[in-house]
Amino acid sequence: MVSDYMKNTKKESKLYIIVRPIIKILFKFFYNPKIIGDGNIPKEGKVILAGNHTNNFDCLMLMSSTKRCIHFLAKIELFRGFKKIIFSNMGLIPVDRSKKNKEALNIAKSYLDNDKIIGIFPEGTIPKDKKLLPFKIGAVKMAYDTNASIVPFAITGNYKFRSKNLKIVFGKPISILTSNLEQENEKLRNIIIKMVGDK
Repeated sequence: MVSDYMKNTKKESKLYIIVRPIIKILFKFFYNPKIIGDGNIPKEGKVILAGNHTNNFDCLMLMSSTKRCIHFLAKIELFRGFKKIIFSNMGLIPVDRSKKNKEALNIAKSYLDNDKIIGIFPEGTIPKDKKLLPFKIGAVKMAYDTNASIVPFAITGNYKFRSKNLKIVFGKPISILTSNLEQENEKLRNIIIKMVGDK
């Protein structure tokens, strides 16, 4: 299974390219999000988008924010039945949250080595009380191992029809310069905490 995903890390998903503009139009109509700082997302090269997780629609918010194909790390539970065909062909990377996921990280790093974008929510799940959870180390480890930049983002507001407060803000790209990944991870989390607070 891992080798099958590795074969596809040099190219973009045709299904994603077809679906993205449709999602953007529908998402704009239903949720009316404000997208701020999308110019901070490099137009080419290896990039990791990392930010807070508020809702299952967060991936669609990110897809609506850039024309580049984003390869999301997604829980393996989504890759069952017919959904597996869809998500696999959208360039998503399955993550088994019950164990350390070297396979998923290796697939993600292969995408980065081929100058693609990875989308990740370092909390690993949606917090029940909307408070930012501790970050898993994956985002900064991938950035350090591949020399990719991280573009932090913060999502605030509610996914309501024609929402007046739904917003995503992208910060300036940052680099992971030291091997102290725990420290770098906390720095990233603090940046995103500040971005969420500055809504």
